[in-house]
Amino acid sequence: MEFAEIFVIALGLAMDASAVSLVAASAGFANNPRAKFRLAFHFGLFQFLMPIIGWFLGISFVAYFSFLDHWIAFVLLSFVGVRMIISGSHPSLESYSKDPSRGLTLIMLSIATSIDALAIGMSLALLKVNIWYPSVIIGIITATLSLISIQVGKKIKATFGKRMEILGGAILILIGLKILSEHIF
Repeated sequence: MEFAEIFVIALGLAMDASAVSLVAASAGFANNPRAKFRLAFHFGLFQFLMPIIGWFLGISFVAYFSFLDHWIAFVLLSFVGVRMIISGSHPSLESYSKDPSRGLTLIMLSIATSIDALAIGMSLALLKVNIWYPSVIIGIITATLSLISIQVGKKIKATFGKRMEILGGAILILIGLKILSEHIF
């Protein structure tokens, strides 16, 4: 598999993590170097690991997991998205209480945005492609685009403020719906 092919796959896989990074920054999170690093690192790490896990699982597990992966991503993204919308809609609530760059929320988002990478790993196993090189490229591109998206999100927050929390929640739900519809249809 050539670099150009891997690069295009990596860009496609990185879009969900980039969108979540943009949302996190525009909602007021990821405003310090540690939070930026955590988001970019975890999204890049999970995008690196999931193709490897998928590759090792191979075709024997695809039939058992493929009916469920999109539902997992949809539920995780919708859960966080709905909570952000509720928080952004109520002036009495300070902001979404769960920092998406920390703890279980970060892990849930990392898994939800990298489930497609698991399927890519399974596909690469079928093609008998060595998984390490593509996984490294996917992880690096995801981490890089996440950092760029955080910077863009910070600029958006300065302009739109708390309304971005509502929009961000809606975007997370839409990403979940996109993943769900791609697998159902």
